[in-house]
Amino acid sequence: MKYLSIFFCVMIVHAYTSVAQVSFGKAEKINSDWKFILKDVEDGENPSHDDREWQNIDLPHDWSVKGPLSPSLASASGYLPGGIGWYRKEINLPEELKNKKIFLYFEGVYNRSEVFINGHSLGYRPNGYISFMYDATPYIDWGNKNTIAVRVDHSRQADSRWYTGSGIYRNVWLVHSNPVHISQWGVYAYPDKVSVKRAELAVEIDIENETNADEKLTVLNELVSANGDVVTKKITKAGVEKNQSKKITLKLKVNHPKLWSLDSPHLYRLITTITKDGETIDKTTTITGFRKLDFDPNKGFALNGNWMKVKGVCLHHDAGVLGSAVPREVWRKRIITLKEIGVNAIRTSHNPQSPALYELCDELGVLVLNEAFDEWEFPKRKWLEGWNVGTPGFEGSYDFFEEWGEKDLADMVLRDRNHISIFAWSIGNEVDYPNDPYSHPVLNGKEEDGFTQPIFGGYKKEAPDAMRLGDIAKKLTAVVKKYDNSRPVTAGLAGVAMSNETEYPSTLDIAGYNYTESRYISDHQRYPERVIYGSENRHELNAWKAVTENDHIFGQFLWTGIDYLGESGRWPSRGFYSGLMDFGGFIKPRGYFRQSLWADKPMVYLGTYPTPGAKSKNQSRDVLSLHENKDDYVEKVPSMDAWSIWNYEEGQSVRVVCYTNNQKVRLELNGNQIGDIKEYNPNTGIIYWDIPYQKGTLEAVGLDQNGNEITRFAIRSSDAPYAIQVIRSEREIKKDNGLAQILLQVVDKNGIPVMISDNEITCSIDGPGRLLGLEASNNSDMGDYTDNKQRAFHGKLLAYIQSTGTIGEIKVSFSSPWLKATSITIRVIDGAIPNEAYLINVH
Repeated sequence: MKYLSIFFCVMIVHAYTSVAQVSFGKAEKINSDWKFILKDVEDGENPSHDDREWQNIDLPHDWSVKGPLSPSLASASGYLPGGIGWYRKEINLPEELKNKKIFLYFEGVYNRSEVFINGHSLGYRPNGYISFMYDATPYIDWGNKNTIAVRVDHSRQADSRWYTGSGIYRNVWLVHSNPVHISQWGVYAYPDKVSVKRAELAVEIDIENETNADEKLTVLNELVSANGDVVTKKITKAGVEKNQSKKITLKLKVNHPKLWSLDSPHLYRLITTITKDGETIDKTTTITGFRKLDFDPNKGFALNGNWMKVKGVCLHHDAGVLGSAVPREVWRKRIITLKEIGVNAIRTSHNPQSPALYELCDELGVLVLNEAFDEWEFPKRKWLEGWNVGTPGFEGSYDFFEEWGEKDLADMVLRDRNHISIFAWSIGNEVDYPNDPYSHPVLNGKEEDGFTQPIFGGYKKEAPDAMRLGDIAKKLTAVVKKYDNSRPVTAGLAGVAMSNETEYPSTLDIAGYNYTESRYISDHQRYPERVIYGSENRHELNAWKAVTENDHIFGQFLWTGIDYLGESGRWPSRGFYSGLMDFGGFIKPRGYFRQSLWADKPMVYLGTYPTPGAKSKNQSRDVLSLHENKDDYVEKVPSMDAWSIWNYEEGQSVRVVCYTNNQKVRLELNGNQIGDIKEYNPNTGIIYWDIPYQKGTLEAVGLDQNGNEITRFAIRSSDAPYAIQVIRSEREIKKDNGLAQILLQVVDKNGIPVMISDNEITCSIDGPGRLLGLEASNNSDMGDYTDNKQRAFHGKLLAYIQSTGTIGEIKVSFSSPWLKATSITIRVIDGAIPNEAYLINVH
C-alpha cells in the first residue's frame, strides 16, 4: 500500500506542475526553438535583428558547461567560462487572445538578465536563482509574430564560490489569463492544528482586478485526496474593486487526514476556482498536505509529534556534465538514491533551486531547508587558483543586495511556501565567516574559543563591523515572516563565537552551526532557549555522534550530498569531491559508510586498499586518491573512501574495510572464512582485516548477534577488459524531452566489472534522440565533455539521451577499441510514463 500512495502522489504532482508554478491563468512551456549567441550584440532586442547565424537551441540551456575547461579560468567556477549571451524566440499570439493578459515567467536565468518583447524592455533581474515574471500585454502585436529577447550577463564569471552555470538554465512559460485573476503565487495553503484525528488547512488567496469596473466573484476551494475524493470544500463571495487586489482567507477542516511523512508522503490537491456570473474566469491547483513541525531547545525536532534526528545533506544545483540545466528525471533518481542511503533532508546550498526539486521532495518524502543567500552586502573570497589557495577574487552578488535582497527573499518564500517538504527558511550561509568580510574584537581570541575555520588573522578594525549582522538578519527575518509564519527562520553560522557577540543568532528561530560541534554543549548551557543543529558538517563519525549523543541537537547536514562542479582544487579538478554520491549520481564508498549509520535496512559493504605501511611495486593510486598527503590519517583510522576493488598482486597485503549496520561480520574468500568474525566497532564505525591478496571472490556476510546471516556483499577479481555492458536504462521515454539515463559498465569475459578500467567509449545515436552528455564522474579528467567520447572511471560511464519530439525508436550504440560493443533500443512514445514503470536492469 505504501507504493500505491507514493504512486498516486506522483500522478498528482505531474498532472498539475504547469499551473502550480504561478497560481493563475493557463501556462504553456515555451522551451523549444530558441536562438542563441555567446557574445554581446548591438540591438539584440530589436525584432529586425538578423539572427540567422545564431545557434538553434532548446531550453533549459547552460552555455558554461559547454565551454572548454581551462587552467586560466577560476577554480571557483570549475575552470569553466562565463560571458554575455543573447537568446531570442518568436511567438504568435492570435487575435482571439486580445482581451487576455500575457505574461512571461522565467524559473531561473543566470544572471543579470534583461527581458524584451518586440524591442521593449520588460525588466531586469540580477539574481540568477530567483524565478520572476513580466507582464508583456502592452507590447503584444496580436495576430503577428512577437520577438522575445533575453540578454544574460555573466561576464563576472567568478562571482560565486561554486559553479553556477550561465544562461536560461530553467524552464520558461507563457501565461495568459483574464484581466481578473489570482495573483502571481497568490494561493497560500498551509496546515494548521494538525493531528491524526483532525486538521485545518489555512488558505489565503490574493485576487487582482485589472479592469476599470468593480467585480463580484465567487471563489470555490475544494480539497481533493490522492484517490480523487473531495474531502472538503468551501464557497466564498468576494467583491474586488476596480484596479485593486483583495485577499481572501478561509480554513478547510478535515477529519482523519492522511499526514505527510517521510515514509508516507501523502499529498492533497487544493483546487481553487474563480467564477463570475457562473462562468469560470480563473482556476488553479495547489499541491498541499498535512504535517506538524515542532522545535524544542532541549528535545530537538519532531515531525507529526515524532521526535527524530535530521539526516541531511547540502546540495548544489548542478549535475556534472549537464551543468545547471538538470532534467527533472535526473533529480528524481538522485533523491531516490539519497533516500536509499538514509538521507531524510536536503539543504539547498546556498540558493533557491529548481521548482522540480521541491516538487520531488514533496512527492518522495524528503524535508527541505530552503536557503536564500551566500553573501549579503559585501563580497566573500572567491578562490581562483584552487580551493583556499592563492590570491582570491571578490566578484559576487553583493552589489545588488541592497536593492534586490529583500525582494529576492520575498519571491523565494512566495514561490516555495506551498511545498509541504520545506521545514525551514535560511536567510544566509556563512555571512559571518570571520574576516570574510565582517570582523569583531573577539577574533583576537584563540582557536579553542570556538573558531573551527580559518579566520584570516585577528580583529581587523577597518573591516565591516560584525554588529551589522544582527541588523540585516532582523530585516530579512521580517520579510520571511510577512509571507510565511508557519516555519522557522534559520541561517548557517560559520563564526559562531563571533556571531554570539551580536544579535544575529537571537534573531533566528533555530540556529545552524557550520562545523562547530565543539560548541554544541557549551552554547546550549549559555543560551538555553536556542534551538541548535548542524547546518554544515564533515563526514567523520564524531560529527554524527555529536548529534546522536545530544538530545538537543536535532540533526546535521553533510558537506556534501553529491559531488559538484566548482570550488575546485588546483588544476586538474572539476569540482568538490566530498559527496556521498559522484557527479553521475552513483553511491561512492563514503555513501555506503553513511548508509551504515543512517539506513534502517540491513546493509554491508566491502572496500579495499593496500595495507598502510606495506610496500608494493604497483601500489594502486586509485584507491588512495582521496588520501593524497594524508598518510597519517590512513594509518590511524580505516578509510571511509575504500572502493570495491579486488585486483592486486598475489600475496600483497590488502586492508579490507567493511561498512555495515549489522552486529557482526564474517569475511569469506572463495567460500572460506578468512580472519576472525568481527563485531561492529562503535568507535570508528568501520570493521577491517589485513589479509594477503588471493584472486577470486571476497564476501562480507552480515550477521546478527546469534551469528545468523542477514545480508552479504561480494567483490570479485576481474580479468582484462573485454566488453561494454548496459547495466541499467529506461526502455521507454516520452517524446517531449523524455530522458534515458543509460549506465554502462566495462566487464571482463566472465561479465565481472573491471573496476580499474578507463577505456574511452564512443556513443552514437540513430533515431529521434540526442546526447546531452557522458559522465564518468572522474574529478581529475579535464578533457572534452562536449563530444560523444569519454573515458570510463571505475569501469563506469553514464549516458544522458533525450528525445527530440518525434515518436519512434532510438538506437544508442557504444563502442571502444579492443572491447566488444553494445547497443540498446529505446522506444519514444506519446503520453506519460509512470515513474516506476520504465526503469529496468538490462543485465
